[in-house]
Amino acid sequence: MSEGATAAPGQWMTLAPDSTGLADVAASWRSAYVHIPFCRRRCPYCDFAVVTPSEIPPASGEEKYAAAVVAEIDMEPPWGPLDAINFGGGTPSAVDPANLIRVLAALRNRFGIAPDAEISLEANPEDWSEEWGETLVAAGFTRVSWGVQSFDPGVLAALGRAHSPAQAAAAVAGSHRIGFGSVSIDLILGTPGETFGSWHTTVETAVACAPHHLSAYSLTVERGTALSRAVAAGAPAPDPDDQADKYELLAVAAPGAGLVHYEVSNFALPGHVCRYNLSTWAQGEYVAFGLGAHGHRNGVRRNNVRRLGGYLDGIAAGHRPQAGAETSGPWAREQERLLLGLRRRAGVFPGLGGAALTESGEGQRLMAAGVLAVNEDRLVVARPLLTDAVSIAVLSLSPRDC
Repeated sequence: MSEGATAAPGQWMTLAPDSTGLADVAASWRSAYVHIPFCRRRCPYCDFAVVTPSEIPPASGEEKYAAAVVAEIDMEPPWGPLDAINFGGGTPSAVDPANLIRVLAALRNRFGIAPDAEISLEANPEDWSEEWGETLVAAGFTRVSWGVQSFDPGVLAALGRAHSPAQAAAAVAGSHRIGFGSVSIDLILGTPGETFGSWHTTVETAVACAPHHLSAYSLTVERGTALSRAVAAGAPAPDPDDQADKYELLAVAAPGAGLVHYEVSNFALPGHVCRYNLSTWAQGEYVAFGLGAHGHRNGVRRNNVRRLGGYLDGIAAGHRPQAGAETSGPWAREQERLLLGLRRRAGVFPGLGGAALTESGEGQRLMAAGVLAVNEDRLVVARPLLTDAVSIAVLSLSPRDC
Protein backbone atom coordinates (compact mmCIF):
# COMPACT_ATOMS: atom_id res chain seq x y z
CA MET A 1 0.00 0.00 0.00
CA SER A 2 1.19 3.52 -0.69
CA GLU A 3 1.25 6.36 1.80
CA GLY A 4 -2.27 7.58 2.51
CA ALA A 5 -3.79 4.27 1.40
CA THR A 6 -7.05 2.96 2.74
CA ALA A 7 -8.10 -0.58 3.56
CA ALA A 8 -11.35 -2.48 3.76
CA PRO A 9 -12.79 -2.94 7.28
CA GLY A 10 -10.75 -5.51 9.15
CA GLN A 11 -8.07 -5.78 6.46
CA TRP A 12 -5.51 -4.09 8.71
CA MET A 13 -5.63 -7.14 11.01
CA THR A 14 -4.05 -9.29 8.30
CA LEU A 15 -1.00 -7.02 8.01
CA ALA A 16 2.17 -7.58 10.03
CA PRO A 17 2.52 -5.10 12.92
CA ASP A 18 5.78 -3.76 11.48
CA SER A 19 4.66 -3.72 7.84
CA THR A 20 4.83 -0.64 5.65
CA GLY A 21 1.25 -1.33 4.50
CA LEU A 22 -0.10 -1.04 8.02
CA ALA A 23 2.00 2.05 8.75
CA ASP A 24 0.57 3.73 5.65
CA VAL A 25 -3.08 2.85 6.09
CA ALA A 26 -3.00 4.10 9.70
CA ALA A 27 -2.73 7.67 8.41
CA SER A 28 -6.31 7.42 7.12
CA TRP A 29 -7.84 6.30 10.41
CA ARG A 30 -9.97 8.74 12.39
CA SER A 31 -9.56 8.58 16.14
CA ALA A 32 -10.78 10.10 19.37
CA TYR A 33 -9.06 10.56 22.70
CA VAL A 34 -10.94 11.01 25.98
CA HIS A 35 -9.02 12.08 29.06
CA ILE A 36 -10.22 10.75 32.42
CA PRO A 37 -8.18 12.69 35.01
CA PHE A 38 -9.21 10.96 38.21
CA CYS A 39 -6.57 9.05 40.19
CA ARG A 40 -6.66 7.69 43.73
CA ARG A 41 -3.13 8.98 44.23
CA ARG A 42 -0.52 10.83 42.19
CA CYS A 43 2.46 8.69 41.20
CA PRO A 44 5.80 10.42 41.92
CA TYR A 45 6.89 10.35 38.25
CA CYS A 46 3.58 11.55 36.75
CA ASP A 47 3.22 14.95 35.07
CA PHE A 48 -0.12 14.26 33.36
CA ALA A 49 -3.29 16.28 33.92
CA VAL A 50 -4.67 14.32 36.87
CA VAL A 51 -6.67 15.09 39.99
CA THR A 52 -6.73 13.14 43.25
CA PRO A 53 -9.64 13.07 45.73
CA SER A 54 -8.16 15.91 47.79
CA GLU A 55 -7.91 18.08 44.66
CA ILE A 56 -11.49 17.69 43.44
CA PRO A 57 -13.58 20.84 44.05
CA PRO A 58 -16.97 20.39 45.73
CA ALA A 59 -19.66 19.08 43.36
CA SER A 60 -17.06 18.35 40.69
CA GLY A 61 -16.97 14.57 40.80
CA GLU A 62 -16.82 12.06 38.00
CA GLU A 63 -20.52 12.25 37.05
CA LYS A 64 -20.32 16.00 36.52
CA TYR A 65 -17.10 15.52 34.60
CA ALA A 66 -18.65 12.87 32.34
CA ALA A 67 -21.55 15.22 31.62
CA ALA A 68 -19.08 17.97 30.71
CA VAL A 69 -17.18 15.67 28.34
CA VAL A 70 -20.46 14.72 26.66
CA ALA A 71 -21.25 18.41 26.24
CA GLU A 72 -17.80 19.03 24.75
CA ILE A 73 -18.28 16.15 22.30
CA ASP A 74 -21.51 17.77 21.13
CA MET A 75 -19.56 20.99 20.41
CA GLU A 76 -17.25 19.25 17.92
CA PRO A 77 -18.30 19.48 14.25
CA PRO A 78 -19.38 16.12 12.81
CA TRP A 79 -16.54 13.86 11.71
CA GLY A 80 -16.19 10.14 11.41
CA PRO A 81 -16.87 7.34 11.65
CA LEU A 82 -14.20 6.69 14.26
CA ASP A 83 -11.71 3.87 13.77
CA ALA A 84 -10.12 4.08 17.21
CA ILE A 85 -11.15 5.51 20.58
CA ASN A 86 -8.79 5.70 23.54
CA PHE A 87 -9.80 6.50 27.11
CA GLY A 88 -6.59 7.60 28.85
CA GLY A 89 -5.71 9.35 32.03
CA GLY A 90 -5.48 9.60 34.83
CA THR A 91 -7.07 6.29 35.58
CA PRO A 92 -10.17 5.43 33.51
CA SER A 93 -10.61 2.20 35.49
CA ALA A 94 -10.98 4.21 38.71
CA VAL A 95 -14.35 5.67 37.68
CA ASP A 96 -17.75 4.00 37.48
CA PRO A 97 -17.96 2.16 34.12
CA ALA A 98 -21.35 3.78 33.61
CA ASN A 99 -19.60 7.13 33.11
CA LEU A 100 -17.23 5.69 30.50
CA ILE A 101 -20.16 4.06 28.71
CA ARG A 102 -22.05 7.36 28.75
CA VAL A 103 -19.15 9.11 27.02
CA LEU A 104 -18.77 6.26 24.53
CA ALA A 105 -22.45 6.57 23.63
CA ALA A 106 -21.97 10.30 23.02
CA LEU A 107 -19.07 9.59 20.66
CA ARG A 108 -21.17 7.03 18.79
CA ASN A 109 -24.10 9.43 18.49
CA ARG A 110 -21.96 12.35 17.34
CA PHE A 111 -19.50 10.68 14.97
CA GLY A 112 -20.42 7.06 14.44
CA ILE A 113 -18.04 4.18 15.13
CA ALA A 114 -16.63 1.90 12.42
CA PRO A 115 -17.64 -1.78 12.71
CA ASP A 116 -14.04 -2.92 13.34
CA ALA A 117 -13.11 0.01 15.60
CA GLU A 118 -10.70 -0.29 18.50
CA ILE A 119 -12.25 0.98 21.75
CA SER A 120 -9.57 1.05 24.41
CA LEU A 121 -8.99 2.13 27.98
CA GLU A 122 -6.04 2.37 30.32
CA ALA A 123 -6.48 0.57 33.63
CA ASN A 124 -4.78 -0.12 36.95
CA PRO A 125 -4.61 -3.74 38.17
CA GLU A 126 -6.10 -2.96 41.60
CA ASP A 127 -9.35 -1.95 39.86
CA TRP A 128 -9.91 -5.33 38.23
CA SER A 129 -13.04 -7.36 38.86
CA GLU A 130 -14.92 -9.71 36.56
CA GLU A 131 -18.06 -7.57 36.83
CA TRP A 132 -16.06 -4.47 35.81
CA GLY A 133 -14.56 -6.25 32.79
CA GLU A 134 -17.78 -7.89 31.67
CA THR A 135 -19.62 -4.56 31.85
CA LEU A 136 -17.08 -2.85 29.59
CA VAL A 137 -16.83 -5.71 27.09
CA ALA A 138 -20.64 -5.79 26.81
CA ALA A 139 -20.60 -2.03 26.13
CA GLY A 140 -18.19 -2.49 23.21
CA PHE A 141 -14.74 -1.96 24.70
CA THR A 142 -12.29 -4.11 22.76
CA ARG A 143 -8.94 -3.35 24.34
CA VAL A 144 -7.53 -2.86 27.85
CA SER A 145 -4.02 -1.62 28.63
CA TRP A 146 -2.87 -2.55 32.13
CA GLY A 147 -0.46 -0.20 33.91
CA VAL A 148 1.55 -3.03 35.43
CA GLN A 149 4.90 -1.15 35.36
CA SER A 150 6.77 -3.95 37.20
CA PHE A 151 6.34 -7.37 38.75
CA ASP A 152 8.79 -6.49 41.54
CA PRO A 153 7.04 -5.33 44.73
CA GLY A 154 9.97 -3.11 45.70
CA VAL A 155 9.95 -1.35 42.35
CA LEU A 156 6.17 -0.93 42.52
CA ALA A 157 6.56 0.73 45.92
CA ALA A 158 9.25 3.07 44.58
CA LEU A 159 6.92 4.03 41.73
CA GLY A 160 4.06 4.73 44.12
CA ARG A 161 1.86 2.01 42.65
CA ALA A 162 -1.00 0.55 44.70
CA HIS A 163 -1.18 -2.96 43.21
CA SER A 164 0.82 -6.10 43.86
CA PRO A 165 2.43 -8.38 41.25
CA ALA A 166 -0.28 -10.96 41.96
CA GLN A 167 -3.03 -8.42 41.29
CA ALA A 168 -1.39 -7.49 38.00
CA ALA A 169 -1.20 -11.09 36.84
CA ALA A 170 -4.80 -11.67 37.90
CA ALA A 171 -6.03 -8.61 36.00
CA VAL A 172 -4.32 -9.72 32.79
CA ALA A 173 -5.59 -13.30 33.12
CA GLY A 174 -9.10 -12.11 33.94
CA SER A 175 -9.31 -9.74 30.98
CA HIS A 176 -8.25 -12.60 28.69
CA ARG A 177 -10.91 -14.81 30.22
CA ILE A 178 -13.87 -12.47 29.95
CA GLY A 179 -13.22 -11.53 26.33
CA PHE A 180 -11.29 -8.30 25.77
CA GLY A 181 -10.12 -8.59 22.17
CA SER A 182 -6.69 -7.13 22.94
CA VAL A 183 -4.95 -7.21 26.32
CA SER A 184 -1.85 -5.06 26.77
CA ILE A 185 0.76 -4.79 29.52
CA ASP A 186 2.61 -1.51 30.10
CA LEU A 187 6.00 -1.58 31.84
CA ILE A 188 8.48 1.03 33.10
CA LEU A 189 12.17 0.21 32.95
CA GLY A 190 15.10 1.67 34.84
CA THR A 191 13.61 2.69 38.19
CA PRO A 192 16.49 3.46 40.59
CA GLY A 193 16.93 0.39 42.76
CA GLU A 194 15.65 -1.98 40.09
CA THR A 195 18.34 -4.60 39.43
CA PHE A 196 18.99 -6.24 36.10
CA GLY A 197 17.76 -9.50 37.62
CA SER A 198 14.56 -7.84 38.80
CA TRP A 199 13.91 -6.46 35.31
CA HIS A 200 14.62 -9.85 33.76
CA THR A 201 12.01 -11.41 36.07
CA THR A 202 9.50 -8.66 35.21
CA VAL A 203 9.94 -9.27 31.47
CA GLU A 204 9.71 -13.05 31.89
CA THR A 205 6.57 -12.72 33.99
CA ALA A 206 4.98 -10.26 31.58
CA VAL A 207 5.62 -12.56 28.61
CA ALA A 208 4.30 -15.55 30.56
CA CYS A 209 0.99 -13.66 31.01
CA ALA A 210 0.57 -14.00 27.21
CA PRO A 211 -0.42 -10.40 26.44
CA HIS A 212 -1.47 -9.48 22.93
CA HIS A 213 0.56 -6.29 23.24
CA LEU A 214 3.48 -5.10 25.38
CA SER A 215 4.81 -1.57 25.90
CA ALA A 216 7.86 -0.50 27.87
CA TYR A 217 9.09 3.02 28.50
CA SER A 218 12.14 4.28 30.34
CA LEU A 219 11.46 6.11 33.58
CA THR A 220 12.06 9.81 33.01
CA VAL A 221 12.37 12.66 35.48
CA GLU A 222 9.72 15.20 34.52
CA ARG A 223 9.92 18.74 35.80
CA GLY A 224 7.55 19.55 38.66
CA THR A 225 7.00 15.95 39.78
CA ALA A 226 7.74 14.47 43.17
CA LEU A 227 10.46 12.41 41.52
CA SER A 228 12.15 15.53 40.14
CA ARG A 229 12.13 17.13 43.58
CA ALA A 230 13.59 13.99 45.13
CA VAL A 231 16.37 13.82 42.52
CA ALA A 232 17.13 17.51 43.04
CA ALA A 233 17.46 16.77 46.76
CA GLY A 234 20.01 14.05 46.11
CA ALA A 235 18.02 10.89 45.39
CA PRO A 236 19.41 8.69 42.60
CA ALA A 237 18.21 9.44 39.08
CA PRO A 238 17.57 6.81 36.40
CA ASP A 239 20.83 5.64 34.79
CA PRO A 240 20.70 5.82 30.95
CA ASP A 241 23.26 3.01 30.56
CA ASP A 242 21.25 0.77 32.88
CA GLN A 243 18.09 1.59 30.95
CA ALA A 244 19.81 0.79 27.65
CA ASP A 245 20.83 -2.65 28.89
CA LYS A 246 17.29 -3.36 30.07
CA TYR A 247 15.80 -2.15 26.80
CA GLU A 248 18.02 -4.52 24.86
CA LEU A 249 16.94 -7.43 27.05
CA LEU A 250 13.30 -6.65 26.29
CA ALA A 251 14.02 -6.21 22.56
CA VAL A 252 15.19 -9.83 22.48
CA ALA A 253 12.71 -11.40 24.90
CA ALA A 254 9.47 -9.99 23.48
CA PRO A 255 10.05 -11.08 19.85
CA GLY A 256 11.14 -14.46 21.21
CA ALA A 257 7.56 -14.82 22.47
CA GLY A 258 6.06 -13.89 19.08
CA LEU A 259 5.49 -10.20 19.86
CA VAL A 260 6.54 -8.13 16.85
CA HIS A 261 8.62 -5.02 17.57
CA TYR A 262 6.60 -2.48 15.55
CA GLU A 263 7.50 0.79 17.29
CA VAL A 264 10.47 1.78 19.38
CA SER A 265 8.69 0.98 22.68
CA ASN A 266 5.86 -1.29 21.51
CA PHE A 267 5.44 -4.96 20.61
CA ALA A 268 2.30 -6.74 19.38
CA LEU A 269 0.94 -9.99 18.06
CA PRO A 270 -0.48 -9.70 14.51
CA GLY A 271 -3.89 -8.06 14.61
CA HIS A 272 -3.25 -6.44 18.01
CA VAL A 273 -1.35 -3.22 17.32
CA CYS A 274 -2.66 -0.17 19.15
CA ARG A 275 -4.62 1.49 16.35
CA TYR A 276 -4.93 4.81 18.15
CA ASN A 277 -1.16 5.10 18.67
CA LEU A 278 -0.31 3.85 15.19
CA SER A 279 -2.57 6.52 13.75
CA THR A 280 -0.85 9.31 15.72
CA TRP A 281 2.59 8.08 14.61
CA ALA A 282 1.33 8.33 11.02
CA GLN A 283 0.32 11.99 11.60
CA GLY A 284 -3.31 10.90 11.53
CA GLU A 285 -6.03 13.19 12.82
CA TYR A 286 -7.96 12.76 16.04
CA VAL A 287 -10.46 14.68 18.11
CA ALA A 288 -9.84 14.97 21.84
CA PHE A 289 -12.01 15.71 24.83
CA GLY A 290 -11.50 16.30 28.51
CA LEU A 291 -9.06 17.95 30.85
CA GLY A 292 -5.70 18.70 29.19
CA ALA A 293 -6.64 16.69 26.07
CA HIS A 294 -4.69 17.32 22.85
CA GLY A 295 -6.37 16.97 19.45
CA HIS A 296 -5.29 17.19 15.80
CA ARG A 297 -7.87 17.96 13.12
CA ASN A 298 -7.75 19.82 9.81
CA GLY A 299 -4.05 20.50 10.33
CA VAL A 300 -4.66 22.29 13.65
CA ARG A 301 -3.33 20.99 16.95
CA ARG A 302 -5.29 22.17 19.97
CA ASN A 303 -5.12 21.53 23.69
CA ASN A 304 -7.53 21.98 26.57
CA VAL A 305 -6.94 23.63 29.91
CA ARG A 306 -5.35 21.44 32.61
CA ARG A 307 -7.26 22.74 35.66
CA LEU A 308 -10.46 20.84 36.48
CA GLY A 309 -12.35 23.92 37.65
CA GLY A 310 -11.41 25.83 34.50
CA TYR A 311 -12.50 22.95 32.31
CA LEU A 312 -15.90 22.60 33.99
CA ASP A 313 -16.45 26.36 34.04
CA GLY A 314 -15.72 26.62 30.32
CA ILE A 315 -18.19 23.89 29.46
CA ALA A 316 -20.81 25.44 31.73
CA ALA A 317 -20.34 28.73 29.87
CA GLY A 318 -21.02 26.94 26.58
CA HIS A 319 -17.58 27.04 24.97
CA ARG A 320 -14.65 24.71 24.38
CA PRO A 321 -12.20 24.95 27.31
CA GLN A 322 -9.27 25.40 24.96
CA ALA A 323 -5.89 26.55 26.24
CA GLY A 324 -4.21 26.90 22.86
CA ALA A 325 -4.17 25.99 19.19
CA GLU A 326 -1.45 25.86 16.58
CA THR A 327 -1.36 25.48 12.81
CA SER A 328 2.06 24.18 11.85
CA GLY A 329 3.87 25.44 8.78
CA PRO A 330 5.11 23.10 6.04
CA TRP A 331 8.59 22.64 7.53
CA ALA A 332 7.29 21.95 11.05
CA ARG A 333 4.91 19.39 9.56
CA GLU A 334 7.77 17.74 7.69
CA GLN A 335 9.92 17.51 10.82
CA GLU A 336 6.98 16.12 12.76
CA ARG A 337 6.35 13.54 10.03
CA LEU A 338 9.92 12.30 10.35
CA LEU A 339 10.01 12.39 14.14
CA LEU A 340 6.79 10.39 14.44
CA GLY A 341 7.33 8.07 11.50
CA LEU A 342 10.86 7.09 12.46
CA ARG A 343 9.54 5.70 15.74
CA ARG A 344 7.95 2.90 13.70
CA ARG A 345 10.00 -0.08 12.59
CA ALA A 346 8.38 0.33 9.18
CA GLY A 347 10.06 3.72 8.92
CA VAL A 348 8.92 6.61 6.78
CA PHE A 349 9.13 7.88 3.20
CA PRO A 350 12.22 10.13 3.09
CA GLY A 351 10.64 13.17 1.42
CA LEU A 352 12.46 16.49 1.50
CA GLY A 353 13.28 16.23 5.20
CA GLY A 354 14.58 12.69 4.96
CA ALA A 355 16.79 13.59 2.00
CA ALA A 356 18.18 16.53 3.96
CA LEU A 357 18.82 14.25 6.93
CA THR A 358 20.72 11.60 4.98
CA GLU A 359 22.80 14.28 3.23
CA SER A 360 23.68 16.13 6.46
CA GLY A 361 26.90 15.51 8.32
CA GLU A 362 25.12 13.97 11.29
CA GLY A 363 22.90 11.89 9.06
CA GLN A 364 25.94 10.54 7.24
CA ARG A 365 27.54 9.69 10.59
CA LEU A 366 24.40 7.87 11.76
CA MET A 367 24.22 5.91 8.53
CA ALA A 368 27.89 4.94 8.72
CA ALA A 369 27.30 3.71 12.28
CA GLY A 370 24.37 1.56 11.17
CA VAL A 371 21.86 3.59 13.20
CA LEU A 372 19.99 5.08 10.24
CA ALA A 373 19.37 3.16 7.04
CA VAL A 374 17.44 3.26 3.79
CA ASN A 375 15.38 0.11 3.30
CA GLU A 376 13.91 0.03 -0.21
CA ASP A 377 11.88 3.26 -0.30
CA ARG A 378 11.90 3.83 3.46
CA LEU A 379 14.10 5.64 5.90
CA VAL A 380 14.36 3.51 9.06
CA VAL A 381 16.11 3.53 12.41
CA ALA A 382 18.01 0.25 12.26
CA ARG A 383 19.05 0.43 15.93
CA PRO A 384 15.91 1.46 17.85
CA LEU A 385 17.86 2.03 21.07
CA LEU A 386 19.39 5.10 19.40
CA THR A 387 16.15 6.61 18.10
CA ASP A 388 16.69 9.71 20.28
CA ALA A 389 19.97 10.42 18.46
CA VAL A 390 18.12 10.35 15.15
CA SER A 391 15.41 12.63 16.55
CA ILE A 392 18.03 15.16 17.63
CA ALA A 393 19.48 15.10 14.12
CA VAL A 394 16.02 15.72 12.63
CA LEU A 395 15.41 18.66 14.96
CA SER A 396 18.75 20.18 13.98
CA LEU A 397 17.66 20.44 10.33
CA SER A 398 16.23 23.63 8.86
CA PRO A 399 14.39 24.42 5.60
CA ARG A 400 17.69 25.74 4.24
CA ASP A 401 19.00 22.16 4.28
CA CYS A 402 16.45 21.08 1.65
